[in-house]
Amino acid sequence: MEKILFSFLSPAPRWVNTPGRPLRGSMFDHRLVQTAVIGNARSDHPVILPMAAAELEAWRRRHPDHTYWCGYELGGCGGRLMDRLYRDKVCHFAHVAGGPTCGRAATGESSADHLFIKRGLRNLLSKHGQRGDVRTHDLGSGPGDAVDLHLPAGRRRLRFQLSRLDYRGWRTANLALGGDVDEVDWLFGSDDPLTEELLARNGYGLRFRLETVGGERRVYIGTQTYDERSLRWDPLEDCRIEQAGLLTPSAEALRASAQSPEPFAFPLDGSVLFALDKEAPVPDGSPFAAEGRRLVMADVKPLGSPIVRAVLSLPEDTALPPAQYVYRAADRARLLVREGSDGWAVHLDRFVRLNAHEAARTGLGGILPEPPQKQSAPAPRTRQPDHRPSVAPMKAQPPAANQKQRAKKGVTPTWDQAIVRVREILRASAPSGRTHRWKDLAAQLGEPLTNMSASKRIDFLVEVDSPLWDSKAVLSVLLRDESDLLSCLPDVLARLGVGGAEGLSADAKAVRTWADRERERAVALYGKPPQAVSRRLPVAGSAHTLTAKQRKELDGSIRRIQQYRAKHDRTRTKPQASTSQERRQVRDRVTLVERAMSVPGSAFKPSKQTRRTVHVARLWLTLAGPGAVMPANPSKQQQRALGKGAAEILAELTGTARELAVAKAKFP
Repeated sequence: MEKILFSFLSPAPRWVNTPGRPLRGSMFDHRLVQTAVIGNARSDHPVILPMAAAELEAWRRRHPDHTYWCGYELGGCGGRLMDRLYRDKVCHFAHVAGGPTCGRAATGESSADHLFIKRGLRNLLSKHGQRGDVRTHDLGSGPGDAVDLHLPAGRRRLRFQLSRLDYRGWRTANLALGGDVDEVDWLFGSDDPLTEELLARNGYGLRFRLETVGGERRVYIGTQTYDERSLRWDPLEDCRIEQAGLLTPSAEALRASAQSPEPFAFPLDGSVLFALDKEAPVPDGSPFAAEGRRLVMADVKPLGSPIVRAVLSLPEDTALPPAQYVYRAADRARLLVREGSDGWAVHLDRFVRLNAHEAARTGLGGILPEPPQKQSAPAPRTRQPDHRPSVAPMKAQPPAANQKQRAKKGVTPTWDQAIVRVREILRASAPSGRTHRWKDLAAQLGEPLTNMSASKRIDFLVEVDSPLWDSKAVLSVLLRDESDLLSCLPDVLARLGVGGAEGLSADAKAVRTWADRERERAVALYGKPPQAVSRRLPVAGSAHTLTAKQRKELDGSIRRIQQYRAKHDRTRTKPQASTSQERRQVRDRVTLVERAMSVPGSAFKPSKQTRRTVHVARLWLTLAGPGAVMPANPSKQQQRALGKGAAEILAELTGTARELAVAKAKFP
């Protein structure tokens, strides 16, 4: 009894076990605990006990005043630990008798890796004079699931992922982590399909590992590229933390040598037809530019689809074919896309030219075949004008004459042909800034422009200007009704994705100012030679000139507002998807927490946060179950429950259970 009391009133005893002698301290915990924290139960200063007897004796001499604890940051009980020295087996920590019951899951030498990483990052921030915030996260399996470093000045976050993660979990976490930053750098400790996916996606990857050195776990950072799979490892203390993130001695050379990964490619079924437009400029900084490939604009017609303006990726060593002909892909074409980038491109390796008759049937042919001979010589009709001499002096209206001439030849352009023709007319007049009246254009081309409804006109002009890039002008600003802009122009701009056009009329000052500036861009883009132009601004903000820094700050503010609204949207009426197993786990955890709240007795009062956590979890169970009736106007607590997933609810309940376990020890 005196020995047990002594263990609470004096520093933890250090036992030595030698072969042939009975084990002293058999009343203590016999589990193999390799890690602890120093100082107190809430400390984040980790230590790993040397496993060899000689090393532990030397450790004791160097640190005679250290006290060891089964810390909360390790997922422990908060109880006192002692170091046990053995001559014939591994030395380890053990709980002092009389402490709380410990349910700590991880006790091996890697169980404190998150705290060693956390300490290493803090030391690195101090060494390089950078401001940042380092935090550990419990993602459901323990407090050591992840470590985050937030660099607010560089709008960057680093995530050290210690627990396993699949692609969907990574994508969800990446969106959440990127809410208040511009870049998120991921570092993984394991080698699995997700690391391979991100390596292929980014062209390079960052890894980490830890090695035991005495009472420390030393952190190493590894870098690799997609082409060179071997990892280059550098100690964390040799790395630099800057606003660009974590830089290892090898990282700069590897990132510079890392080639941009290929875009995602999806095969297109059926034949693909196209006609080149060599005069149209390719968007500057296209994400589909690649070594050995040439980008060119073309009108493309996939099988069973209408004609669309698109970027073609052709072999660079192949001369561009003449633009007046129509071609068909000889091999299977592929659709190229990049995640996070606007637009797309069509990848072709080989193509063949169509003859005139085949080209005419596609709608892409610029030169139509001659009509049959029996229709080209209407001999009886040539004498009919002798009976009607008044037909000759008709009013000379060139557009109407062109229309009658086309009608006489029996040629009526299709919808797709009319789109291509309107593009050609507007591009030809763009260098001079000349505008066209819609009714003159309709009279010149005839159907389908003459009897086009207002909604059809909007659809037509949207296709004329699609796809729209920043380095491409909106050709619809070169059209007018009489003397003013087209009344449907704001609707066209809104459909094209030009910001600020919604709800405005064509005579609004903002629309007029924006159209004048867009015409200036068209003059510069389609002039000979083309000139560089500034980025297209939103309609509502086109009257103000922003610097690059102001534009970046504005984009960041808008993004944060959108993210905040999405997070706190009170109109959410559906919970996040959950499985029956997840709901059962949440229900069991709620029961466990409620039982723990009632055990301590009347002297114990659960905190407000504890009661709120249980209440939100109960609401979540009510709303997430099958057949649940969603509230029309959810309360704040209901909205909070609707915004959480099963993993988040379980993590909060786990933390609450641990706090109650500590409180329970104070109320026997």
